[in-house]
Amino acid sequence: MKKIKVGLCFSLFGLLLTGCAAGDNSIPDTPVEYLYTEAHTYFKDKNYEEAAKYFDEVEKQHPYSIWAPRAQIMTAYSFYNADKYDDAILALDRFIQLHPGNKNIAYAYYLKGLCYFEQMSDVSREQKMTEDALETFKELLYRFPNSVYVADVNEKLKEIYSHLAGKEMSVGRYYQKNKEFVPALNRFQSVLLDYPNANQSSEALYRLAGCYVALGMIRQSEQMLEILNYYYPQSVWTEKTKNLIKKYKKEK
Repeated sequence: MKKIKVGLCFSLFGLLLTGCAAGDNSIPDTPVEYLYTEAHTYFKDKNYEEAAKYFDEVEKQHPYSIWAPRAQIMTAYSFYNADKYDDAILALDRFIQLHPGNKNIAYAYYLKGLCYFEQMSDVSREQKMTEDALETFKELLYRFPNSVYVADVNEKLKEIYSHLAGKEMSVGRYYQKNKEFVPALNRFQSVLLDYPNANQSSEALYRLAGCYVALGMIRQSEQMLEILNYYYPQSVWTEKTKNLIKKYKKEK
C-alpha cells in the first residue's frame, strides 16, 4: 500500500534549534533541550530510527518535563515514517495510557489507526490489520466526533469496508465455484448486511441470484434481480442476472 504522508497538526518543531548528531549508541544523561534538538535534526534528515531513539530518550530521562508528552508522540511518528508500525503502536498505546487528557490524544488515535491501515493486506489474505484499523478509527470517531481527523477517517473507513467486503466476496466465490452454495450464500449476504455501501454490492446480488438458481430457488433469484433493477439498473451485474434467470427458465 502506498505510504501515506501525515503532517503533524500541532506545532512541535517551532520550539527547536539545530544541534549536532551524537556518535554512539548509548545516550548519557543529557539536558532535555539538547535531546529534543538532536531528535529533530535526525527527523529533518529523514533518519527516522535515530530520531525515534532520541525522542524516546527525552521521555526516559525527563519523564516529568513538558517535553515528555511531545516526545512520545514524536517517537511514534518517527517509527511510523520508518515503517516500524509495531513500534509506533506500542509508543502510541503508552501515550494514550499515560496522557488520556492531552490535547494531542485524538492525533494519537488517528496515527495508531494509520499504522494499521498501512498494513492492510490483499483480500486473499488474513484481514487482522484491516479489522484493527476499523476498530481504532471507530473509537476515534466515538471519542472525538468533532476532531479535525473525522473527514479523513470517514474516507478511510470507506476503503476499509470495501476491503472487508472484498474478503467476504473472495471466500464466497470460492464456495460458489466448489458448489457449496449455502456457505456461499452466507458470505454474499454478509456483504449486503455488514457493508451495504461497499463497491461489491451489485456483484453480491448477482452471485446470490446464481446460488439461488443453483438451488432451484427461482423466486429468490428474481427478488435479487428486482433489487438490482431498482438500485443498479445500468450495472453489468444486473444484465448478467437477467441472462442467468432467462437461461434457467429456458432450460426448465
